Amino acid sequence: MAVANANTDARGMRASDGYRAGQKLWMAWERAVGRFMEWRSDGAFHYGISKVLVKKHRGKSIVCADGTRIEDGDWVGELHLDNAKVLELTGAASSSSAALTTARLARADLRQIYASMETHPDLQRVKALVGVTLLHRGLIHGLGFELRRLPSRGAERLCAIYLRLLLRCLHPEGRRRVLGREDKLVPMQLLHSRASLKRKFGPASKAETPAG
Repeated sequence: MAVANANTDARGMRASDGYRAGQKLWMAWERAVGRFMEWRSDGAFHYGISKVLVKKHRGKSIVCADGTRIEDGDWVGELHLDNAKVLELTGAASSSSAALTTARLARADLRQIYASMETHPDLQRVKALVGVTLLHRGLIHGLGFELRRLPSRGAERLCAIYLRLLLRCLHPEGRRRVLGREDKLVPMQLLHSRASLKRKFGPASKAETPAG
């Protein structure tokens, strides 16, 4: 029995070492891609666990729920999470606790982002925040984003592949969460117009109780 347990422990340690090595490789690749994306953008702004890249919208017009129109060539803020910081959270806490902490930090970041959009010249021209996520059922709950399907099936498939790989790599239970749930892990576009950000995260909203 002791030998069997030792063999099981050894296999578990090798699997754990392989998982950590995979995470390091992924994060090195992410850092390289992130630097390239920042270089391609018209400005990069960091807030806690979030990053905003100022870019021109390319493609079909987008009409937000409040009537804001985003036309081809309009400036938008492309919202990204800092996956290295999210990885630290998932490694230091349980899955549910890490998700709650991430959502709380994202809420604080959005307040800072809105404040910057009102004062920073490079962000004052931004008409909306846009992003893509798989975790729309939990992570962004209460943050006020509109959810849309991605504009093309090709973009949806590519984003799904990337984001599922990301989830498997960064989340301790990522492989189990992905397998058999592909139909539920559909990437969605996030939208927050400048007006909706003001309603949700502007000065007047601080006295309000956050939506559940």
